[in-house]
Amino acid sequence: MKRIIFTVTNDLSYDQRMQRICNSLNNAGFKVKLIGRKLKNSQPIDRLAFESKRIKCIFNSGFLFYAEYNLRLFFYLLFQPFDIVCSIDLDTILPGVLVAKLRLKKCVYDAHEYFTEVPELENRKLTKSIWEKIAKFTIPKTDKRYTVSNSIAEIFNKKYNVDFKTIMNFPLLNENKKQLTQKKHPTIIYQGAINKGRGLEQLIEAMTYLDVKLIIAGEGNLSEHIRMLVESKGIKEKVKFKGYINPQELEELTKTATIAYNLLEKSSLSYYYSLGNKFFSYIHAEIPSISSNFPEYNSFNNKFEVSYLTDLKVKNIIKAVNYLIDNKEKYKQLKTNCSKAKEIFNWQKESLKLIKIYNEF
Repeated sequence: MKRIIFTVTNDLSYDQRMQRICNSLNNAGFKVKLIGRKLKNSQPIDRLAFESKRIKCIFNSGFLFYAEYNLRLFFYLLFQPFDIVCSIDLDTILPGVLVAKLRLKKCVYDAHEYFTEVPELENRKLTKSIWEKIAKFTIPKTDKRYTVSNSIAEIFNKKYNVDFKTIMNFPLLNENKKQLTQKKHPTIIYQGAINKGRGLEQLIEAMTYLDVKLIIAGEGNLSEHIRMLVESKGIKEKVKFKGYINPQELEELTKTATIAYNLLEKSSLSYYYSLGNKFFSYIHAEIPSISSNFPEYNSFNNKFEVSYLTDLKVKNIIKAVNYLIDNKEKYKQLKTNCSKAKEIFNWQKESLKLIKIYNEF
């Protein structure tokens, strides 16, 4: 039985993609362990079907955190039994590659995003150049690689002169056909990190002109800022912050919304070429979304029109929301398209591609 270790920097609790990946490979006969970090507010994860380990750090942000975590991870991997180590994104790739080479094991790279082009690295030339050097040094040394969209895979293929596969962020197809009743008053839902570049400031501004409710499910480094913005705009009664909630509760909550929100800033190439997991979560909830008019979303919408594509201007957000609320027939068609699309684009089918990658070892 092949042993696979996956490494991330989050605390494992809400990482749906990694839980799907680990479950699928565990069920396919691999012995799987997922390694993350332990935070003060980390929730219990003893219900997972595979092994997990959380590394506790003294530092929790910035250079010192990455240095400490990677050092601890290096020594942990050095003495753990495994056949394959899979590093998730650049922030865990160094110990993965180094230990794999030292121990003559296999190393896989799973790029969840275009890491060196995330909004957090804008105007941080030195930090960005360090990550670029790490990428250039490590990625060609990995044995197999995959990422979340065709656009990012193509960029990486050319940039690093290696082959990247695409493993999409599709949710599991829920065989339970029960549909929850949507809220009587039109409701927008946003699920995911409350971070820079997610279009939340523009959405809050648009909310002052819209007769709708907003649910925000998630937290992030802009959580306090967005809460203060809501208060300053005088729309506290229209916006509900749900914080972190478990995947099953989030799925059920999403089904009760009218419209889903998925707009991103164009300035980030990581966002511009992305195809986020929330986009597919909205599809599986059969909720039409407002999404960015970016290459991957455009390509998907040309096959299955499930979303209203627009940009991040406040006036266009208002226009999109009102269009989906007022045009009942169009809204109904988008919901029908979501229902059809999820039968094709789901984790049960996508996981077969993932398992094939690891079986090739």
